[in-house]
Amino acid sequence: MKKGQIIEGKVTRIAFPNKGIVMTEEGELVQVKNALPGQVVSARVTKKRQGKAEGNLLEVLEKAPEELEKPRCSHAGICGGCLYQTMDYETQLQIKYNQVKELLKVVPEEVFEGIKASPKVDGYRNKMEYSFGDEVKDGPLALGMHKRGSFHDIVPVGDCKIADADFGIILETTMLYYQEREISFFHKNTHKGYLRHLLLRRGEKTGEILVCLVTSSQKDWLVCQEDELLADWVEELLALELKSKIAGILHIKNDSLADAVINQGMTTLYGKDYFYEELLGLKFKITPFSFFQTNSLGAEVLYETARDFIGTAGDDKIVYDLYSGTGTIAQLMAASAKQVIGVEIVEEAVMAARENASENHLNNCEFIAGDVFAVLDDIEQKPDFLVVDPPREGVLPKALKKLLSYEVKSLVYISCKPTSLARDLETFMEAGYEVKRVCCVDMFPFTANVETVCLLEK
Repeated sequence: MKKGQIIEGKVTRIAFPNKGIVMTEEGELVQVKNALPGQVVSARVTKKRQGKAEGNLLEVLEKAPEELEKPRCSHAGICGGCLYQTMDYETQLQIKYNQVKELLKVVPEEVFEGIKASPKVDGYRNKMEYSFGDEVKDGPLALGMHKRGSFHDIVPVGDCKIADADFGIILETTMLYYQEREISFFHKNTHKGYLRHLLLRRGEKTGEILVCLVTSSQKDWLVCQEDELLADWVEELLALELKSKIAGILHIKNDSLADAVINQGMTTLYGKDYFYEELLGLKFKITPFSFFQTNSLGAEVLYETARDFIGTAGDDKIVYDLYSGTGTIAQLMAASAKQVIGVEIVEEAVMAARENASENHLNNCEFIAGDVFAVLDDIEQKPDFLVVDPPREGVLPKALKKLLSYEVKSLVYISCKPTSLARDLETFMEAGYEVKRVCCVDMFPFTANVETVCLLEK
């Protein structure tokens, strides 16, 4: 087998997150992204070194036995967001559970407690970041998600099945509005243009929506005054028939070169710049840049699982909630802990956490803004129990070393990336911890992602 060669074979399994393992007729294995278990595919070999080969998917020659006759979503296979739109939900759950078990080989079989389903599989996403661009080079303005495997091409996704239905209506209205006025988008290569992103957030329980238009400050590309352009757009949005209520419409300026939603100045065009969401009886204020789980009902399952794992271990003790976001877990633990101290690097999330704790009448929660490794030494009270919910890369080595130095009797680790979890668990186990319970929670139906909750004891 050599680079550039076209191979055919059956996908024997799928490694996390989306690496289909293809067995060729010659008995060789090739990793092919986005190929599903049971499919027979053709692929072009793109890389081969140290006996390992990788390839790009060219065509699905035979569907897997479990696949649906046609995808549930019209954007499936084109948009880069979902992986399992041709698979029934039970099959997806089993695949994800098997992936986690395969990665956590060091964990005893008997501690695994299965995988919990998302209460909602359609329209569960409460946050979407859409990009402005074009579907093809020099084509008309488009607004949506990046095409699978492309840095530039944008796929309009008004019919997206995992986003709230109102998001699709707002997306298509906004795209058409700016298409008709021939407003330029911000080009990644030239760094010229106006329109950049559309950020939408919604409260599942409250039904409130925040609409955020992100643009550059370059007004040369406008056909009229910016104030007039934005005011007419707001008027069109407010005239829409939605099942949700628009709580606020915001304009965010961003002149950074990064292809990300960055706040360099925010103006409220209508309403307010926040809304409230409710989880497990508590109230949380959500702003455009607050960290909050993208599946509200799934988050309740996740946090109930974590609360069950914690049990009475936090009673009358000092608990650290690390990478605490808007303080959800900290506030859920507050009733049974002496004090909960949350640490989060995003300052806006910390401010929201403090407001949330006040709103929920919790006076034993403290939230500190800063990097976990940098601020832990400044906290006088040492922890009796740890809750760790790090970003995808897991706990950085220096911070992990610091956590181990506390020698707490038990801790709960919540992970959104099982490969990072597998690495960190090995370090904890080398330090004398045993994994007592593991449960997966599917927060992201039809995508390749999965959450995992682990209880460790010294």
